[in-house]
Amino acid sequence: MGHALSTWGDRMWNFAVAVFLVELYGNSLLLTAVYGLVVAGSVLLLGAIIGDWVDRNPRLKVAQTSLVVQNSCVITCGILLMVVFQFRDELVALHNGWILTVCYILVITIANVANLASTATSITIQRDWVVVVAGQDSSKLADMNATVRIIDQLTNILAPMLVGQIMAFGSHFIGCGFISGWNLCSMCVEYALLWKVYQLTPALALKGGQKEQQQELKQLNVPKGSYKNLLLDLYLQQRGCCYQVTEPLRTFKAGWVAYYNQNIFFAGMSLAFLYMTVLGFDCITTGYAYTQGLNGSMLSLLMGASAVTGICGTVAFTWIRKKCGLIRTGFISGVAQLSCLMLCIISVFAPGSPFDLSVSPFRDLYTHLMGETTLPEADHSLTSILTGGNTTTAAPPEELPPLTSYMSVSLLFAGVIAARVGLWSFDLTVTQLIQENVIESERGVVNGVQNSMNYLLDLLHFILVILAPNPEAFGLLVIISVSFVAMGHMMYFGFAFKNLGSRLFLCCSPEQKVEAVETPSPPTTV
Repeated sequence: MGHALSTWGDRMWNFAVAVFLVELYGNSLLLTAVYGLVVAGSVLLLGAIIGDWVDRNPRLKVAQTSLVVQNSCVITCGILLMVVFQFRDELVALHNGWILTVCYILVITIANVANLASTATSITIQRDWVVVVAGQDSSKLADMNATVRIIDQLTNILAPMLVGQIMAFGSHFIGCGFISGWNLCSMCVEYALLWKVYQLTPALALKGGQKEQQQELKQLNVPKGSYKNLLLDLYLQQRGCCYQVTEPLRTFKAGWVAYYNQNIFFAGMSLAFLYMTVLGFDCITTGYAYTQGLNGSMLSLLMGASAVTGICGTVAFTWIRKKCGLIRTGFISGVAQLSCLMLCIISVFAPGSPFDLSVSPFRDLYTHLMGETTLPEADHSLTSILTGGNTTTAAPPEELPPLTSYMSVSLLFAGVIAARVGLWSFDLTVTQLIQENVIESERGVVNGVQNSMNYLLDLLHFILVILAPNPEAFGLLVIISVSFVAMGHMMYFGFAFKNLGSRLFLCCSPEQKVEAVETPSPPTTV
């Protein structure tokens, strides 16, 4: 119940904030793009530090703090947006619009803090609490992970629909107020539910490997009040200042080293590589679908079908894991996903595909960089679509020409939708491998670095789209995306074969659990 409430609020806010930022900046995606870049960059840089903070502190304190910070930031941001929507004309007139600019900066900053707090909540609840509540029962852990993922899938569909209807029949002002009120009420209920889970699971109070601080005096057995004690205190104070200043950098480095030293390193990297793809239901795919003549109604049906196949993949994960074991489930899921993505490769060369290597992929980028504002024809690039069509042309924008064949776009979306079964099953496999095989004292920092790797590869796919935004180059992006997915599954195959050998291909033979390895800590010297 707590996760459902939390996820519902997150999905409403993530959907609404993008719409709000587009509305505030004159139907342009500039603010949304800036917000996405700030969010991705923050998690990339601070993922390990957030995970280390989760590891260092008691579970209840971490969960409660991240919950309160996240919801408080969303409430504050919602109120600020209400003020901006209500008094936008007055704010534009104040100091040549600088006050409004400051409001934009505040909204993006506060929303980013909310996302970082949400990341901490996700690490501590979905990657730590779930493991402790499940105990040593691997089947129970798999069922809980599947339930959590089904909740994610359902809320990802229903929450945006609700807040979208509120904004459509009400206003953006009412939408902001509804989200702020929801988060205020939800925060209180979630807080109580977390406390209830904590009380019902005594093991949550015991956190193995918690780092104790300031043990130098105890280890050296120096008499209190002695001259040596005073000198040692002075030395430790001077050393402590430098230590605290450089601690974030050392935590960042130690987190990545701990991640690299894990036996499940290649499994984690394989999941991250799956984020470098344009074959997902995001703004990129939606923009391309628009250039291919698909309307909003058809896209909504395709998104619904994608959610259904995602839930099927979640259910399939629990069944395959029971029959074949956890590691083999990832291998089978990878083969299934790659097989479905072959339809996307075929779509690149099928009738109706705009794929054309004679057109430079960097044409639109070159045009914008050179400052050319007059184009010989209507700009139907993904960049134009995603920025609201704010490209000056010599003539009014023309309607998109009808396609001679819908075979290419049909094959593309058939492959994307069918691949969700293998994708979500594989995602759950790697998630449980990390849960089961990373020691408790490093669970937070390893998951923090995993989030950073996911965001890094996700950023890479947006960069590729920016470099080659025209529809003629989308087929090239499809081929690159499938190549990255294939490389990810090759990494997982190496991990699986290393642990199971030839038994990987024997579905009924027992698996040997990967043993967790604790990263050795450097000795403390004075």
